[in-house]
Amino acid sequence: MYRAIAANKRNTIVIIMAFIVLIGLLGFVADYLYGGGYTIFIGTLIGAAAYTLFQYFAAGKQALAMAGARPIEKADNPRLYRIVENLAITEGMPMPKVYIVDDPAPNAFATGRDPKTASVAATTGLLEIMNDRELTGVMAHELGHVKNYDIRVSTVVFGLTVAVGLIADILARMAFFGGNRNNNGGNPIVLVFGLVAMLVAPLVAAMIQAAVSRQREYLADATGALTTRDPEGLASALQKLGDYARPMRRQQSTMAHLWMNDPMKPGVMDRMFQTHPPIPERVKRLMENSTRF
Repeated sequence: MYRAIAANKRNTIVIIMAFIVLIGLLGFVADYLYGGGYTIFIGTLIGAAAYTLFQYFAAGKQALAMAGARPIEKADNPRLYRIVENLAITEGMPMPKVYIVDDPAPNAFATGRDPKTASVAATTGLLEIMNDRELTGVMAHELGHVKNYDIRVSTVVFGLTVAVGLIADILARMAFFGGNRNNNGGNPIVLVFGLVAMLVAPLVAAMIQAAVSRQREYLADATGALTTRDPEGLASALQKLGDYARPMRRQQSTMAHLWMNDPMKPGVMDRMFQTHPPIPERVKRLMENSTRF
């Protein structure tokens, strides 16, 4: 099981490196075509880094506000609070803040920069359909995200996505309205390149972002099962999430990757850009590794 966790971490690093290579290639080509002297490349990276830093400190509160989550104490929902409290003690983590989202769609998410600033949230729909064993598995999965510092990974990847979008937009605008270093902005080759960059790069970035999210979901599943020593409980919870799946009332694509199950209404290109691996595959992995926990 530890090998599976290590493999997921390595895969995430590889995917993020692919992101950086994509940004580097776009920035290099932009500077080469338009004689920017690396200013386009450097400026975009600085801007993306600044935005990522802002998101690092603000993302947690933003996610809770967008989800409409309300904080609770132990007296408000002893069942949920007790399960989270016991898991935190088991993991040797500080007690996270607990929230409930009034939504019939069964789901849950975790946010926060680190275990000290962590928050976990569950929907009313989740609390209704899960028994204690299954709810423990779900909350262990969410605390797994906290333990693995997934919010940091997600924030970095989001910032890199912004960088790709900025560079692609600059290329497209220059292709239409600017000239390259030889002042031949009307060159059809430059125009075609700008259009391709504008269309393809953000799509590739979105696919890489989705791939990172899928890897972190597998990792959180493994971490949660390792915490509870009960992969069957988490597998049962995942199966229920699949059976009772429905879109959230508040659909926010920017925080879709935070939820345990995809909160968005499925679309035509759902499989290509989905931020979560298929539930049957997650259940299969848990059961195949059940003897290793």
